[in-house]
Amino acid sequence: MASADLLRREEEFYSSLFDSAKGDGVRSRSQLIERKIEALEDMATKVSNRRSRKWLNDRLLIELVPRLHVEEIKGLFAPPPWGEELPLSAFCRTSVGEWDAFRSIDMDTEARLMQHMKSSSEKQRTHVDEDELVAVNAWRRIDRQTREAIKRNFLPDLLEIYEERVRTFIEDTSDKDVLVLNVQDPFQRLLLHGVCEFYNVTSTTSSSVRDGKPWKATTIKKRQGTGVPSRITLVSFLRMKKNGSQ
Repeated sequence: MASADLLRREEEFYSSLFDSAKGDGVRSRSQLIERKIEALEDMATKVSNRRSRKWLNDRLLIELVPRLHVEEIKGLFAPPPWGEELPLSAFCRTSVGEWDAFRSIDMDTEARLMQHMKSSSEKQRTHVDEDELVAVNAWRRIDRQTREAIKRNFLPDLLEIYEERVRTFIEDTSDKDVLVLNVQDPFQRLLLHGVCEFYNVTSTTSSSVRDGKPWKATTIKKRQGTGVPSRITLVSFLRMKKNGSQ
């Protein structure tokens, strides 16, 4: 433990470390710091290692941190109120008279406006919820293994081509009841069957031989319950699921 004399010298050191120099006979601040650093080194040999390390750290701080100028001190307290001035808000830059009508609006008019905004928001949300519900039910119609294959190997460009053909076929008001697509790749045919299940149309694949090679043709027909296609396409629905919207 440090003696009472060392503690007294330490207190005197810290109390006079940053005293301002007065008079011509007083040394400059740098000379004063050098003298007190020497005093620290002299005391460090007579105290414990912990106190010695503390004094050496103080010496390092004294050497590294000079006195701060006014601008440097001001920079420590930025942002405002001590730093740069705050920019004016949009309300401050706007003429006060333009807000009088808004502040003095009639209570009945305000109530009608709020009710109209609330009803419009509810209608829009209900409309979106209905479209999402239709898309969810259409997605559930697809076979589970087909759903897993579509999610595992998502090919939006190819799915959009199949969707466009199937949607055009469903929306066609002519007497055309059959759509035939020649898809030879097995995985692409699986995607086509998934698209057909999403839009509630039947799809069957038949095999034949053309030019001595096996040939696959997928026949698509409308069901009795096939209605207007969903507003949300299969590709859009899958992207919504991927982004966490579903």
